[in-house]
Amino acid sequence: MTTFAGVPRVPAPVNEPVRSYAPGSPERRSLKARLAAMAAERVDIPIIIGGREIRTGDVRQAVMPHDHRHVLADWHQATPELTARAIDAAAEAHREWSRWPWAERAAVLLRAADLLATTHRDTLNAATMLGQSKTAFQAEIDAAAELIDFWRFNPAFAQQLYEDQPLSPPGAGAWNQLDYRALEGFVYAVTPFNFTSIAGNLPTAPMLMGNTVVWKPASSAMLSAYYLMRLLEAAGLPPGVINFVPGDAAAISQVALGHHDLAGVHFTGSTAVFNAMWQTIGSTMSRYRSYPRVVGETGGKDFIVAHASADPQALAVAIVRGAFEYQGQKCSAASRVYVPTSLWPDVRDRAVAMMREIRVGDVADFRTFMGAVIDARAYAKITGYIAEARRAGTIVQGGGARDEVGYFVEPTLVESSDPGARIMCEEIFGPVVSVHPYPDARWAETLALVDRTSPYALTGAVFARDRAAVGQAAEALRNAAGNFYINDKPTGAVVGQQPFGGGRASGTNDKAGSKLNLVRWISARAVKETFAPPRDFRYPSMDEAPDERAAGAVGAASSAGEEPRRTAREPVGAR
Repeated sequence: MTTFAGVPRVPAPVNEPVRSYAPGSPERRSLKARLAAMAAERVDIPIIIGGREIRTGDVRQAVMPHDHRHVLADWHQATPELTARAIDAAAEAHREWSRWPWAERAAVLLRAADLLATTHRDTLNAATMLGQSKTAFQAEIDAAAELIDFWRFNPAFAQQLYEDQPLSPPGAGAWNQLDYRALEGFVYAVTPFNFTSIAGNLPTAPMLMGNTVVWKPASSAMLSAYYLMRLLEAAGLPPGVINFVPGDAAAISQVALGHHDLAGVHFTGSTAVFNAMWQTIGSTMSRYRSYPRVVGETGGKDFIVAHASADPQALAVAIVRGAFEYQGQKCSAASRVYVPTSLWPDVRDRAVAMMREIRVGDVADFRTFMGAVIDARAYAKITGYIAEARRAGTIVQGGGARDEVGYFVEPTLVESSDPGARIMCEEIFGPVVSVHPYPDARWAETLALVDRTSPYALTGAVFARDRAAVGQAAEALRNAAGNFYINDKPTGAVVGQQPFGGGRASGTNDKAGSKLNLVRWISARAVKETFAPPRDFRYPSMDEAPDERAAGAVGAASSAGEEPRRTAREPVGAR
C-alpha cells in the first residue's frame, strides 16, 4: 500500500463510449473470435473463499439459453459450512481492508474499470452473450459500458462523501469531523442473472466503502460472474474482501441471514425473495450486532402511458425497444401500455411491422435482435401467460414459442380491454407487452388507473407533445415510478445520469449509480476535537449581578484570580 502526502482526488469520471460492433469494425472481429474460443471451452468454476479455490465435487452446469444442450461450465456448489467459512474470511479481511485509505480501495475499482475497458472487454461481453443470451449490443451496454461506469463513478461519489464534513466555526476552539466507517460485520450480496453490471456493482459498492462481502451470484449467470471475480482479483482485490459463494440460494441465505455479524444485504431479484429475506431479518433482530442495512431492487410492471398528442412513431419504437430488448428480461422493461383509442390503430400497425422484422435466435449471429429467455422455468412462466392471452383471443402479434434447442419466445403484443386483467397487472419478465386502449377523453382517469393498477413502482414513461399533459402525468404518477421518462422508453438508465431504483414493491429506491447508494454502506462517527477545554463547570448565567447581591441573593462571588467564565461564543449543544 502506498501512502502519499496530499489530498487524493480520483480521475473525473465520464461515461464509457459504447462500441458499435458494426460490420467490418475491429471490435466486431475481436468479439466474434472470443465468442468462438469461449464457446469451445468448458470451464471449471470453483468457490473462492479468502482467495483460495475450493471444489466440492457437487457440480451444476452453466448452459447457453439459446442452445441448452451446450454446456459452458461446471460450477461447484457451496455447502452451509463453506458459507460460514466465507463469513469468517470476510471478518478476517475486514480488519485490514476497512482501515485502508479510501483512495487505495478506489484504486482497485479504477484499475478494474481500465482492465474491463481494454483487455477483459471481449471476455466479459462474450461470457454475457453465451451464458445469458444477450446480443452483442445488449452485452456491450451492460457488461462493458455500464459496469465500467459503476467502477469509475462510484469512486468519485465516494470522494464526494468523504469530503462532506461538518462546520467548525471560527473562534469556536474546536475542529469537527465526520469519520466514515465501514459497517461492523459483512455484507451479503445477492445478484441477478439479467445484468452483468449489477452482478459487478452489488459486491463492489460496499467493498469500496471498506466493507467485506459474501457474494452469492445467480446460478443462471455463473460464467460472467466467475470472470468478474477473476477480473477483480487481477485488479488487486485482496483475498477475502469479496468471497465468491455459488450454490443453493436458500441454503446460503439461511446461514448468511442468521449470522450475528450480518451488517447489510445488497440484493437484486424478485420481490417475493426480497420480502422473505426482510421477514427473516426482522424476525431475528435480537441476534445481530447492529441493525443490518437492507438494500434491494426488485420487481416491476413498468408502464408507458400515451396522451392523444403523442408521436405515433416514437411511441411504437418505444414499445418495441422497451418491451423486447433482451427478451423483456430487464427489470425496467415496458410491460403494460395505455394508448388512446384514436392513436391505437396507427401505433399498433407500426409496432407490428417492426416486430415482424425482429430476428429471434443465436446471439452469435449479430443480426439477431432477441436471444432466448434465461431457462426452462422462465420459459414455462412466460408461455403460460401467452396461453392465457391466446384463450382470450387478444394476441395481436407473436405468441409463438419453442424450446427444442433454446428457450425461444417470439415478441408478443397483447391487446386487453380489461385494465385489471392479470396480464396487465402481474410481472411477466419476458417478451410480452399488453396494451389497454382507453377513450381519449379519459386521460385523467387513465393516469389514476396506471398509478393504482400495479403494486410496483420501478420505471414508467409518458408520451405527449402537449406540455400540460406531460405535467399532469408527472404529478399524477409521481410515486408510480422511481425512474420516469418523458417521450422515451422506460429502459436505458445511465450511471451518473439517471440513478436507478424504484419504490413500493420495486425496492428500497437507494439509487444505484449515485452517491445515495454508497451512503448505505457507511456508518458515520462524529468527532469533535477541542483545542482549549473549559476548566470551570459553571456558566455565565450562574453569576451574581450587583443588584442581586445587594438584595441578599444566594451565591458565591467569584474569587480573585479565577480563570474567565465561558462566553456566549462557546458552542454548547443540548444533546
